[in-house]
Amino acid sequence: MITLMRKLFIKNYENIGEEKVRMVHGKLASFFGIFSNLILVVLKVFAGIISASISIIADAINNLSDMGSSIITLVGFKLASAPADKEHPYGHQRIEYVTGLVVAVVILFVGVSLLETSIEKMINYKMVTVDPKVIYISISILAVSILIKIWQSVVNYKLGKIINSVALKATSKDSLNDCISTGALLIGNIILLFVSNIPFSLDGLLGILVSIFIIVSGIKLIKETVDPLIGVSTNEEFVQKIIEVLKNEPFVLGYHDLVCHMYGPTKCFMTLHVEVDAKQKMLDIHDSIDNLERKVKEQFGVDLTIHMDPIDIDNEETNILRAKIKEVVKSIHPALSMHDFRVVNGNTHTNIIFDLVRPYKFEITDEQILRTLQDAVKEENKAYYFVINFDNDYMDMNHINEEY
Repeated sequence: MITLMRKLFIKNYENIGEEKVRMVHGKLASFFGIFSNLILVVLKVFAGIISASISIIADAINNLSDMGSSIITLVGFKLASAPADKEHPYGHQRIEYVTGLVVAVVILFVGVSLLETSIEKMINYKMVTVDPKVIYISISILAVSILIKIWQSVVNYKLGKIINSVALKATSKDSLNDCISTGALLIGNIILLFVSNIPFSLDGLLGILVSIFIIVSGIKLIKETVDPLIGVSTNEEFVQKIIEVLKNEPFVLGYHDLVCHMYGPTKCFMTLHVEVDAKQKMLDIHDSIDNLERKVKEQFGVDLTIHMDPIDIDNEETNILRAKIKEVVKSIHPALSMHDFRVVNGNTHTNIIFDLVRPYKFEITDEQILRTLQDAVKEENKAYYFVINFDNDYMDMNHINEEY
């Protein structure tokens, strides 16, 4: 069904790496959300009026906010597709995260409003008898609403997964949450068919439960949309594909210090250090690096900048010390890794210089690590001193920083 929709309404629908194609996917999801939520609003307002049910009316308002959210998402995709300019040289794709945040805030606002209304109905409860025919109509409308919401959730999730859209995935979760809240109303109306003299407002109680569910959902969605704005680790599978390309290059002896900045779902800027043989011609290596950067850009759409680290691979003393210290580093903790290793000999002592990558909130202190390393080489005849740059792994992927 979704593939058919894409074929009918999206030209070159398989080229999701193109910003224009991606924007049309977002438009398709937004128009679908506007149309389907409009149907739900009309049906639920009708059911709420004839049954005098505050919970059904509130659910209709929730769907009205969903329709507004779809309009916001539509505007967001349009703005996010704008080209880079002087004020925003990295493009505008992060606007999509902002629209996702607006959707989450609207959900939270609706949940709080519904909670207040439901509590008031519980406090000011008056027993009212509802015609069974009206209850049957309400049950039918609520059942149809659940089916439509499930359809919405599936469409938004699959489209969101195809184009990696935070906004659409958030909308999908909201639709699924609506299924649960509407399901609670459905159960409540079924109960009313068999028990008519309930001494409290079942409608108000269901409204409270639904509102709490919506509030919790809104808070979770706010976190999911704020995280990309703050900056999160890039998808490991995506990065690993780029690493595999590096490994296939014979001039690359090792790689480390990979830093990735995402300015939207498809706008990626990456920097990386690669270790190369110092005895190779620098102009040849520079040319190879340029070709590698272009290859990554063509295959993954990533703007990659590579820093070249020449290393001496034929120095016996350096190789022996590198192997020894690497073994000690791994014995301290498997999560530690080192790179940019070099040895500088002097008249009175020899400096061992390298970068050491450790996880965040690492329990072992830098002083303890340095002491362990110093003890490991103190038996040698030479006076060795460590010059270590302690660093964190921005990708949270220890195996990215390695020599092979």
